[in-house]
Amino acid sequence: MITAIPDENVSEQKANFKALESYLEKQLEIDVTFSISSDYSAAVERFKNGEVHLVWFGGLTGVQARKAVPGSRAIAQGDVDPKYKSYMIAHKSTGLTRSEEFPTAIKDMTFTFGSKSSTSGRLMPTYFIMKETGTKPEEFFTKPVQFQVSGGHDATARAVAGGGVQVGVLSYKKYDSMVANGDIKAEDAPIIWVTPDYADYNLTVHPALEEMFGEGFIDKLQKSLVDCEDKGVLKAFNRDDLIPATNEEFEGIYEVAKELGMMR
Repeated sequence: MITAIPDENVSEQKANFKALESYLEKQLEIDVTFSISSDYSAAVERFKNGEVHLVWFGGLTGVQARKAVPGSRAIAQGDVDPKYKSYMIAHKSTGLTRSEEFPTAIKDMTFTFGSKSSTSGRLMPTYFIMKETGTKPEEFFTKPVQFQVSGGHDATARAVAGGGVQVGVLSYKKYDSMVANGDIKAEDAPIIWVTPDYADYNLTVHPALEEMFGEGFIDKLQKSLVDCEDKGVLKAFNRDDLIPATNEEFEGIYEVAKELGMMR
């Protein structure tokens, strides 16, 4: 059983993961089913319960899941994921433009993160805001910090582009794809700051697969994913290629999450 959190276009997401299902069934000669999880926390809980065995996690949720399930492994990631980043965007009415320096002028503006459990939409931006300002976002901003309860990065982009919130932070991949697809206009919500790089998304596998299909199965699954050249399959992850991943690559995420009190 495979899962991921829902994109805004769920029907398209299901079609993309259907292609992944078919690919893995052919490569591994087993039955494969994709089932969307309602949000980040639900994906972690389903993994902990053994209900799902392969999950497309963000960096934080991947760490949370692996710490809760001994023997679980990060086995693949997108080619861009070892050096991921977040964009801070602002509504055009703010007059803010892109800068290498952290935009301290946002202090008195309305601000939103994405999901509370998002690596690129909350965890790492929180970390970098603290590094730049010397204080937590809740203390830096003079107005209450907001979160997008549903819709994640898409919701953040639309909230800022529509003027409902003055400033927000989200995955650079989602912002770039929404602009390219015409879902939002870059001039309505220009990028004003880019975070330093960090590790993010990954495919994490449950150790129960070794019991179900025999020793060495997870390595075989990893090879099937990393060797995949079918762009239709890779669309499930919005990546051009998958590369190997290890648990150790995400220890930095764990340390940040622990420091911010976000490990559960």
